[in-house]
Amino acid sequence: MATEVFAVSQLGNSILRRPAQQISDCSDPQLQTLIDRMLATLKQSNGVGLAAPQVSESLQLFIVASSPNPRYPNAPKMEPTAMLNPKIVSHSAIAVKDWEGCLSIPGIRGLVPRHPSIAVEYTDRQGCIQQQEFTDFIARIFQHEYDHLNGIVFLDRVESTHELITDQEYLKLIAQRQGEKSTSK
Repeated sequence: MATEVFAVSQLGNSILRRPAQQISDCSDPQLQTLIDRMLATLKQSNGVGLAAPQVSESLQLFIVASSPNPRYPNAPKMEPTAMLNPKIVSHSAIAVKDWEGCLSIPGIRGLVPRHPSIAVEYTDRQGCIQQQEFTDFIARIFQHEYDHLNGIVFLDRVESTHELITDQEYLKLIAQRQGEKSTSK
């Protein structure tokens, strides 16, 4: 039987602007079901990350699940990972701008400055503390989802409205970049 998916909260829903609550019991069966449903929702929506506030649960939980898909054709592959009570322990001094989208803000992409290298700590779904370093696209996903736990959406980080485009224009831009790379070889 297929796992039921969530409707994704959209920009304007107040839950997206509230700080999320810490999780105290990782073994709670309801929490485990929430994680399974978030994984199914992410897969169905072609997302690379999903935070609990986006599915109307004010909990410090998100999933990072990078893999190539129609929304992110060049995404690297990463095993879907549930991250509970995550935190950024350290980050690179610089920030790099790149395009981001969000399942809660469909149809729009923005150039968002993020740290290209971060060290993080989180609890996995089995209750074990994990420490990892992420770079580039995976670091970007983590920071994007981490923002959701603090009531921040990517539009808050865009420095100019001139750095917003539609999904259609973003996909054209990606195709153009791929074409330039293949002709320069």
